[in-house]
Amino acid sequence: MPPRDWASELTAYAESKLAQNLAQIARCTAMLTPAELWHRASQTCNSVGNLLLHLEGNVRQWILGGVGGQPVTRDRPAEFSARGGPSGAELLAKLEGTTRAACELLRNRGPNELLEHRLIQGYDVSELVAVTHVVEHFSFHTGQIVHMTKALRGVDLSQYDAQGRNVQPGLP
Repeated sequence: MPPRDWASELTAYAESKLAQNLAQIARCTAMLTPAELWHRASQTCNSVGNLLLHLEGNVRQWILGGVGGQPVTRDRPAEFSARGGPSGAELLAKLEGTTRAACELLRNRGPNELLEHRLIQGYDVSELVAVTHVVEHFSFHTGQIVHMTKALRGVDLSQYDAQGRNVQPGLP
């Protein structure tokens, strides 16, 4: 395998983590009924449906818009105020499509580009920081989705056995 520069290493890792998180989200979404998808533990909590809307908006704004320069219209408050809407399959398909487009864009970013600064959601950040933000933000909300699914369905979603070995193929 030929050596890669740090930019290729970073974007490949970002793509891998986003794919792993999407797999977890897909697993959870498939288990939830429409009512569970939009269930809120309290009025101050988000539903899984809200988080799917929010993740799609975040990836679109930060990567496609901020890094890629594509025009983006986002109604962030609506992501959180929705009390129902598309099915889990529809929300997941939109999130997967946006994430796939973001990963394709990132594969073509070189070291110099990733150090360039962009104004995204009011923040002056390098593309490197934008990519890092999206991955950590996606991971954070994936954990919430897993937790809510476990609480709603009473299922074990562990990816590891009792010895800490990965039981999910393809995941580190």
